[in-house]
Amino acid sequence: MPKQILSTPHGPAAMGPYSIATEANGLVFCSGMVALVPETGEAITGSVTDQTHQVMKNIGAVLGDVGLGYDDIVKTTIFLADIDDFAAVNEVYAQYVGEAKPARSTFQAGALPGGFQVEIECIAAR
Repeated sequence: MPKQILSTPHGPAAMGPYSIATEANGLVFCSGMVALVPETGEAITGSVTDQTHQVMKNIGAVLGDVGLGYDDIVKTTIFLADIDDFAAVNEVYAQYVGEAKPARSTFQAGALPGGFQVEIECIAAR
């Protein structure tokens, strides 16, 4: 199956020359999501906890638009501006992925676009 760019009307818009999600061979690749409110484009600038909730809602919206959910995520990568936020992000993240824990990597990125504190990308399987 060739690569397909997916339409995600409820997720955030791409902020550059990339797609929010693509699919190939039954795998859905979601670009890194930051804490933007899709309906308004507003940035959530509160705590890392607030930002992580918005990021996970954005991931859920994108996956929902293509007929998938959190249980279908097989791999995530979390980028943090500060690794000291690991525990707070982990607590919120766990609320969304539940018992269907995907494989995961977490890195301190040093700086993220727009001054965000957390960015998460994922791969989901049909």
